[in-house]
Amino acid sequence: MLTTISRRAFGLGSLALASATLPALAWAQQPTQPKKKLLIPGTGLRISKTGDDFEDDKFEYYPQHPKSSWNINKQMNVPGGISLNNLWAEGGKRGTPDVVKRIATPPGGIEGSKGCMMMQSLNPGIPGRLSGEEQQDDLLHNVEGVAGSQIPVAWSPNVVCRVYIPSESQWEKRNGATFGYRIGLYGYTPQNKYDEYWPGIFFHMQREQAADGKIKPSILSVLRADEFGRDLPGPVFQPASWCTLGMSMPPDGSVQFFGKPGIDDLTEKDYLGGWHCYSWRAVNFSTFFYNVINMDNGRSWGTPWTVDNAYLYVATAPKQNIKTPERTAAKPKDPAPLTPPTPPAE
Repeated sequence: MLTTISRRAFGLGSLALASATLPALAWAQQPTQPKKKLLIPGTGLRISKTGDDFEDDKFEYYPQHPKSSWNINKQMNVPGGISLNNLWAEGGKRGTPDVVKRIATPPGGIEGSKGCMMMQSLNPGIPGRLSGEEQQDDLLHNVEGVAGSQIPVAWSPNVVCRVYIPSESQWEKRNGATFGYRIGLYGYTPQNKYDEYWPGIFFHMQREQAADGKIKPSILSVLRADEFGRDLPGPVFQPASWCTLGMSMPPDGSVQFFGKPGIDDLTEKDYLGGWHCYSWRAVNFSTFFYNVINMDNGRSWGTPWTVDNAYLYVATAPKQNIKTPERTAAKPKDPAPLTPPTPPAE
């Protein structure tokens, strides 16, 4: 059973950069899916010591440079960044964001919330060596380190968080992938190989010219992925606004994606789609995490991304195996229990 930080065991597989598959994005309307029971993110019990509301004004994150760059040059550069509360850790594959800090909750956030976590990077590639290409950093929620083990998908794990989209003036001066909210799963491939994979929801910056000639910025959400590994379009979000995102893992080994503008709790109306991603069948949940993506040129700071009330729930776990959290500031509404149903790119 794991009792210490587990980020160095994370993500040593071969992945492609989030934006690399953008040309292959399935922009056409999503195919009609059979009706299924939905596992709405926020359903069930929160596991003790997991999740973060960022209300502790003593929140600190300690980066350990040089950061990991295993995905590029196979250098992990231990020991790796870690937060004071042991809940957030550098990803062992791509390394820590340059800035991880608690900030005041932006306007329109959750009632009662005074703090959020902001992430941003300047140098996402190999330390001391610029690539001139898009690169990314990872910040992991230390689920295995604080809970002591992975979580069986049979327990119906589900995650939810609020994300603040900054004003366009704060965006990096390019279009393309900028942020990811993702989960780490272990499961079986169609060839019955047991391995790790990382479904998620990506954000792409886009600036389009309107009929009046003005440039209209917006954020396109992208769902990764369907049974064929295709990225599919989700909702479009506006600058200087909040949105709510969630993913759930019912016992059938699939992943369900949810999202909407605003900070209200997710409902079945916010369901975006659900698939056995890449035709894999999930067995165990290991983490949820965030990507921040920017141009690795030493000059272009990435877009600052801010999250709040990042929580993990289990909907069908044996109650004797679960301890509820000891503290929750800015506590969300208690959700009504629902009955759940049934080589990857990065």
